[in-house]
Amino acid sequence: MSNEAGRPDDEADQTDTGADGSGEQAAKPRRPRPESGQRARRTGERTAKRGTERRTERTPGRTAHRYAEHPEDDDTPTRRTTPRAEKPAANSTDKTPAGRRTSATRTQSRTQSRTQPRARTRPDRAGTDTLTRPARDRTEPDPKPSRRARRAKRRPTHRRIMVRRLGALSTLLGVVVVVLALLFTPVLGVGSVDVTGAQALTADQVRAAAAVPMGTPMLRLSTDTIAARVADLPRVATVRVFREWPTSVWIDITERAPAGVLTLPGGVHLVDATGYDFATVPAAPAGLPVIQLPSAAPADPRTHAVVAVLAALPAQLRPQVVTIGALTPGSVQFGLANGRTVEWGGADDSARKAAVLGALLSQPGKVYDVSSPDLPTIK
Repeated sequence: MSNEAGRPDDEADQTDTGADGSGEQAAKPRRPRPESGQRARRTGERTAKRGTERRTERTPGRTAHRYAEHPEDDDTPTRRTTPRAEKPAANSTDKTPAGRRTSATRTQSRTQSRTQPRARTRPDRAGTDTLTRPARDRTEPDPKPSRRARRAKRRPTHRRIMVRRLGALSTLLGVVVVVLALLFTPVLGVGSVDVTGAQALTADQVRAAAAVPMGTPMLRLSTDTIAARVADLPRVATVRVFREWPTSVWIDITERAPAGVLTLPGGVHLVDATGYDFATVPAAPAGLPVIQLPSAAPADPRTHAVVAVLAALPAQLRPQVVTIGALTPGSVQFGLANGRTVEWGGADDSARKAAVLGALLSQPGKVYDVSSPDLPTIK
């Protein structure tokens, strides 16, 4: 039964006055202690409520996605801090305390949070959350794989390793085959020998001296050996040998130019500017002076002095020289075409002597002595 105020009878009895009318409150009857299951349930409800309030205070933006589909329901100018719905307390028969989630519950909540889309918000200048773009459904495949997935994709498998090894081995074998073919087969062998620069000599004479074996692989061909063979020809001053890929050899020579002739019992010998006797001809070429020496050699001092004086003479005077000789290296003299004689002396100071001689030849005389250019004489 309830009294007029609608309170239970036990509460009405608690406010009755005593027998003496002093109005003192009667002692409250002790309530029965709740069972252990009820205490656990109440404790779990309070713990869950406090946890929900803390999560709402720390991460208020997480609840913004609840109003992403219906923004008209959100009438507050700031972020909503509506707590998440409380989960029902666990049954009293559970072994875990009430309000504490088990591993199965945590797994289910993680699955729901991963699969359910959540709106992404960005705070505007006023401080409120503004919906920028819809959230991506987590059930869809991620267009950008994670770092672990990329590493796993790049990680070489056994098949890839074998393919790479086979590719490297095949490349190495190919290189070895090509090198062997170039070194030991006539695939790129000598097919022709070209000669340039030959004047008195013929191309066949140069080829015969070079002795290049036809069909020899180009890589095994020794150009220095071929050049040494061609240089043994007396008329050859310089020689160069080149490979012209794929199958040609080029030989370029420079022949010796005669500076004078040496008349000997065996015939007329041609002597170049170094004093080298390189050829024998039946008759002396026109315009070359006769060297009056018993023999000619580059190492002979008299020969060296004679050819040095011939090289130092002016171009307009050299054709007028008919004979030239020397008893000693310091007593070179030569005869001109008009019968006059020039006593030159040694090969030193030849430029000054040539300048003085050009002035003396304008004077009449038979013998012009310029061995001492400071004191020239005419006889």
